Amino acid sequence: MDGVARALFEDTSPEAERVLVGLLRAAGPERRLAMSLSLSSAAWNSSLQGLARRHPGLGEAELRTRLAEFLYGRPLTAKIRARAGGRT
Repeated sequence: MDGVARALFEDTSPEAERVLVGLLRAAGPERRLAMSLSLSSAAWNSSLQGLARRHPGLGEAELRTRLAEFLYGRPLTAKIRARAGGRT
């Protein structure tokens, strides 16, 4: 990079961002991984809830399949379904 520090968040003050970055750096790798997995799970669940609101007649398996297709594309999702024997 060019050596210029960039803001991570547009809606956060530089001081608050420095504190956050310091806390993240101080956390051990296990804690950072746990935080990442938690955020990923929250995003996945939020996306599923949004799909369920838009498509109330779909079951859980179909909602998961549609989310996977959106995130990873139909070709990859089809390969995964084929390997799982059609299960989702």
